[in-house]
Amino acid sequence: MIFERIKSEGIAHNSYLVGSEGEAAVIDPRRDCQVYVDIAQRRGLQVKYIFETHRNEDYVIGSTELRHLTGAEIYHGPGLDWKYGHTLVDGQEFCLGNLKLVAMHTPGHTDESMCYTLADLDSDGAVVMVFSGDTLFADDVGRTDLYGPEEAPRLAASLYDSIRNKLLPLGDGVILCPGHGGGSVCGMAISERDESTLGIERCHNPALQTGDRERFIKRKLAEHPERPPYFRKMEKMNLEGPPVLGGLPRPALLTPAEFKEAIDRGAVVVDTNEPAAFAGAHIKGAYSIWLEGLPAFAGWVLSYNQPRLLVLPDQSYLDRAVRYLIRADFDPPAVGYLKGGMEGWYNAGLPIESLTPLSAHQLKTKLDRGEAITVLDVRSQREWDEGHIEGAMHIYVGHLAERLTEVPRTRPVAVLCRVGHRASLAASILLRAGYLEVGNVLGSMEAWEAAGYPVVTDRAELAGVH
Repeated sequence: MIFERIKSEGIAHNSYLVGSEGEAAVIDPRRDCQVYVDIAQRRGLQVKYIFETHRNEDYVIGSTELRHLTGAEIYHGPGLDWKYGHTLVDGQEFCLGNLKLVAMHTPGHTDESMCYTLADLDSDGAVVMVFSGDTLFADDVGRTDLYGPEEAPRLAASLYDSIRNKLLPLGDGVILCPGHGGGSVCGMAISERDESTLGIERCHNPALQTGDRERFIKRKLAEHPERPPYFRKMEKMNLEGPPVLGGLPRPALLTPAEFKEAIDRGAVVVDTNEPAAFAGAHIKGAYSIWLEGLPAFAGWVLSYNQPRLLVLPDQSYLDRAVRYLIRADFDPPAVGYLKGGMEGWYNAGLPIESLTPLSAHQLKTKLDRGEAITVLDVRSQREWDEGHIEGAMHIYVGHLAERLTEVPRTRPVAVLCRVGHRASLAASILLRAGYLEVGNVLGSMEAWEAAGYPVVTDRAELAGVH
């Protein structure tokens, strides 16, 4: 048996390749899918099947791209008007050499959600692993809010039944292969660890310790995960089947003068440098989206219709930036990237803008002195509830552009998140909107708490979630 987990950073997406005796299957491929072809060739395999666990919301599925490269057949769950591939029935079986995959309909995260069990025919046909998609994760279960609040109770009930009546009875020793790892928006508290079993989750997964069905449903309804606006675009794209790219697009290398001309024609700049570098010098009007944040946050703030320009820490990062953007359906990902990066820009005598960096200590001193300053916390609701600075304003970074009227313009703004990355994006949004005194608290809440400074915890909210 051949098994490979392919991790896609940024959205914490896990896809898988399994094979035996020259045949392979891929579960939930990403759009830049040459990686599966390369693994198959190295292992002497031919990709025969492509299985989707559900219509993904947070990234563009790579099934049609991989079919173009390999000729493999695509399969997905029932209940949707798919424009490509084949619809499965519960219990449908597939063989790959000495392996048997069985499709298991597990509604809950979505109605068409599927899991796939993998049995080793050389070991009495016992199920050895299950690919659980967004149904069950390490330390969490899938979100159930995607159809709206009126459907959430039904989906939560279905998720409970799928996990309790279909997944867990497979056996404690079955290896769990979820569709996402820690950091994904498809769960509230997914663990960072990659390895787990159904037995570990049955005993230790907090979402499975609630007891009966009604308490599980109540727990799910108390969750309020963010729903990025690009989800609907991903859902539509993944239902219809993404167009074939035929390879990675490559933005043009632009001199500073050419880069400026593109800005003057209406292109938006995306600066992928780390927050401290962005604070020191950036192009006026640029969005600060650190490189690893592109898959998750580009869709929050960038228009799909506006040309994009990239500022990279180094030209060697171009390939990664392109991959991250096409996974979020930014096609083309950008019209160009800046030759020489920011150093090339300011060496060409072109104007720069800067941002005030603040340490946690400096922020604490300002607050102790009673200085007129707005502390803006742009973390998620869950993070906020777990502990925040007393008197801070809370607006999630993804909603900041639409709620700018709530942020005072008459005094300086100190922005923070967990470590400073989302805060840098938020600060760039404020600068674009004309705010004059904006500071990013580097290290943010992690530095604040490490320094021993006080936080306020919303115990009532936490009690509702846990």
